[in-house]
Amino acid sequence: MCGIVTILGLDPSRSDAPALRRQALALSRKIRHRGPDWSGIFSDERAILAHERLSIVDVEHGAQPLVDRQTGTVLAVNGEIYNHQALRHGLARPHEFQTRSDCEVILYLYDEQSPREFLNRMNGIFGFVLYDPARQTYLIARDPIGVIPLYVGWDRHEHLYVASEMKALAGHCERIREFPPGHFYLGHEAERGFQRYYEPAWAAPDHVPAGEYDANALRAALEGAVHRQLMCDVPYGVLISGGVDSSLVASIAAKYRDGRVEDGDAGPSWWPRIHSFAVGLDGAPDLAPARRVAEAIGAIHHEIHFTVQEGLDALSDVIYHLETFDITTIRASTPMYLMMRKIRAMGIKMVLSGEGADEIFGGYLYFHKAPDGAELHAESVRKLQKLHLYDCARANKAGAAWGVEVRVPFLDREFLDVAMAMNPDHKLPRNAPRPRPIEKYPLRHAFTGAIPDEVLWRQKEQFSDGVGYSWIDGLKAHAEREVSDAMLRGAAERFPVKTPETKEAYLYRQLFEHHFPSATAVNCVPWERSVACSTETALRWDAAFAKMADPSGRAVLGVHDQAYAKG
Repeated sequence: MCGIVTILGLDPSRSDAPALRRQALALSRKIRHRGPDWSGIFSDERAILAHERLSIVDVEHGAQPLVDRQTGTVLAVNGEIYNHQALRHGLARPHEFQTRSDCEVILYLYDEQSPREFLNRMNGIFGFVLYDPARQTYLIARDPIGVIPLYVGWDRHEHLYVASEMKALAGHCERIREFPPGHFYLGHEAERGFQRYYEPAWAAPDHVPAGEYDANALRAALEGAVHRQLMCDVPYGVLISGGVDSSLVASIAAKYRDGRVEDGDAGPSWWPRIHSFAVGLDGAPDLAPARRVAEAIGAIHHEIHFTVQEGLDALSDVIYHLETFDITTIRASTPMYLMMRKIRAMGIKMVLSGEGADEIFGGYLYFHKAPDGAELHAESVRKLQKLHLYDCARANKAGAAWGVEVRVPFLDREFLDVAMAMNPDHKLPRNAPRPRPIEKYPLRHAFTGAIPDEVLWRQKEQFSDGVGYSWIDGLKAHAEREVSDAMLRGAAERFPVKTPETKEAYLYRQLFEHHFPSATAVNCVPWERSVACSTETALRWDAAFAKMADPSGRAVLGVHDQAYAKG
């Protein structure tokens, strides 16, 4: 996890390069929380690349920007390339590697292959800018799902800015937009524009996978993803929410605790004791099952408690760091933001988490209403294609606020190819061969015996619910006090674009505007009606959904054990 700020397309005939370099340094300081370990900058008459480093791999020698000594190409990366060793061995020509950094190989892949070719060979999470002074061009790219955030903007002189977070661009750029996941942007005049490189078969329009359910293949694919993502030279931990997804990731990580990925698991681990973390209000539904999993896998468990008032006090900071006014994201991000501060205080710099499983396997409670497998798959694709706006942003930015990197093995591209090729009829909750319909049956069945049964078969609990039901209730009560009926009636005049429909939404929108007053910032925030994390398209699955304005999992009447009472 790092932060990058670049300014591209400078005119060498202008005399303002020194001022722009100072500006780049000032903007880079705004995202230093992402990379508190070191700062670096490169500049010439055409480009400026600034980098804030969180050192995870090759702590001693991996400072950026990196420069190819043979070609002069410059690279600034935020991310991790998990298969970098295989990519090194696959290079066609010898190159002068200067570090053990997993990112350096990108310089030499660019030297040998087309962007589309080498980006599809990379397994990792990344947002990067590569500047090629010899060809007077540049390459910008983002990982397939958008685990790593990336934004672009243009100032009044049409300089192109690139940054890991929007806050580095707000107030300086006339236009800002999120860089689309799975795309690259090549600076050649004839090829200027965003180009998609990630086009998996499972995401093709109207495609319905027909692959059979293979429990062994599914289990091996997830174990491989977790193992790859343990690449790390610093203390790491695992998040255990008390649900099946994070618990499985934690249990797999515990299997590999004694080895080191970079040494082929032969040598001793640098940090052999595995630490697990859970967060919640006192008595939260997630805490007891999280303790049970931690005990079963032999982790040193840390239970972090917060109060509703502590969460309310953090709301403004959460919205600043998350750069959103989305209700579900803020509800879930606030406990995670508080937990990440404690995690970093314990010396942990990287954690594994369970984001992505619900999108892949139809795990949210509203999937019980899916009419058939084809529609479940279509909704899964829609969810994955929007995940960068929601859960990926939450996990990445809540951790980055305190200099902690969050890795998400379920979104590993090799695992996605296995899990999303499965006939979606196997994922329908009502088709689960259990006494009770259960979401994510294929995943649960594939890992029989890996974690205690009471967690393996536990009903889905959205993170913002699982940290304690009084958290959401407290947020609503707080919004009721802060936003009057008259204010809500005038919401359309106050916020004519993406108008909030509830007092809670109005409160978040107010706080967001305080930090990001420009209209172009609002355009970067997702806004759609949702129930239990659904897309707006899925609201047609149940007539009752159209009458609901709350995105909590408890809103799915007749499915969640603690469903909201009618009215």
